[in-house]
Amino acid sequence: MAMTSMERAEAAEHAMSQELDRIVVKSVIYTSGERDPREPLPPQQAQGKLYMMGPDPRLPRMPEKPTLFDFFKYRFGPSAHVMQSARLARKNGVGEKIVLACLLHDISVMGFIRGDHGYWGAQLVEPYVDEEVSWAIRHHQVLRFFPDESFGYKYPDSYIRLFGKDYQPEPHLQEAYRRAREHKWYESSRLITVNDLYSFDPSVNVELEEFTDVVGRHFKQPKEGLGFDQSPSAHMWRTMNHPSKYL
Repeated sequence: MAMTSMERAEAAEHAMSQELDRIVVKSVIYTSGERDPREPLPPQQAQGKLYMMGPDPRLPRMPEKPTLFDFFKYRFGPSAHVMQSARLARKNGVGEKIVLACLLHDISVMGFIRGDHGYWGAQLVEPYVDEEVSWAIRHHQVLRFFPDESFGYKYPDSYIRLFGKDYQPEPHLQEAYRRAREHKWYESSRLITVNDLYSFDPSVNVELEEFTDVVGRHFKQPKEGLGFDQSPSAHMWRTMNHPSKYL
């Protein structure tokens, strides 16, 4: 016999209450620095509770087969910055692949991790975009520290405020920059930094749907849903989908 609407609502509420009763353990990377990762975790007072191994009820439920836009809506932090950057790139007349790269260039910061975010972001999208797009995303992290007058790009004033006037990129970034300058897609990555907004306008509203056609043409959405297609980066999308799973 089919469940009534009331019965379905009660079943969903019961399932959520059970999930909320589960133990959530944060991964080391979320606490390292706030605590010494070499120290053992304090003992958990399990008292018969189970550990979180599925969707976290504290977060919006994702669709069964999540799309890129679902992650923007349900898992990524505020995305005005990247959407304004993508709109600026389009206004400046760059190709659609670069518009897409601008839309995606900071998704690691928004949904996964800040450090080395260009590299992480490139890995996230690599199976689903043209190689030029992922290369540009990976190297924008390096290029933003180095001015290029031929493109009208100067070192951001905001970086002086954030890191101090004496900050110098680490040697591995210096080497990555040297290699990037010699690469055939240097301009593609440099265009991300040119259209990156280091002080974006909070009063400007950009809707994600402005980029539906660009994403549809240049992002290969897997039919199984991001995280469930067995791609080399599927596990990263699953982690963002279910960030509090124990294992």
